[in-house]
Amino acid sequence: MQIGAAPYQDVEADRFELKRDTAENGDGETMMTKALDGGCHCGAIRYRVTGAPKLTEFCHCRSCRRSIGSPLAAWAAYTHDRFDLLSGSPKEHQSSETVTRSFCGTCGTSLTLKDRRFPEDIYITIPSLDQAETLPPHFHIWRSQRLPWLETSDNLRRYLCFKSDGLIEE
Repeated sequence: MQIGAAPYQDVEADRFELKRDTAENGDGETMMTKALDGGCHCGAIRYRVTGAPKLTEFCHCRSCRRSIGSPLAAWAAYTHDRFDLLSGSPKEHQSSETVTRSFCGTCGTSLTLKDRRFPEDIYITIPSLDQAETLPPHFHIWRSQRLPWLETSDNLRRYLCFKSDGLIEE
């Protein structure tokens, strides 16, 4: 796969689409209209998100990789009013000029990210959800910083930087 800098005009086309993730739960509700709970590995911190996320993504940036300790991160963005901390007190770390990350001070689980460039949003780590399988990522960002030994075989769009920059990998 070659990396190119082709402009992508319709950057909103990758917004989260419910049709992929709206299996009924038996009560006539879809998973996206229900609350999803999550938390850290040791159980000290619990949170809840409500409704469909604004987006779900894989991030390959160096900051996410190092903060999470993984070759890439999986995030879901919600507005702050759809996120509730149920128990515990996450520790926070400012990982860059604009980004603050939260994690459990006991077990180290990475939980959230807040970015001053997107002040209305809070990003949760998808794997910290109890039902992480209900929120598959829908695109990749920061592929320009991906580890060279990591290749993904999905058919999701791959953005060189932020999705809003509109540059896709060809």
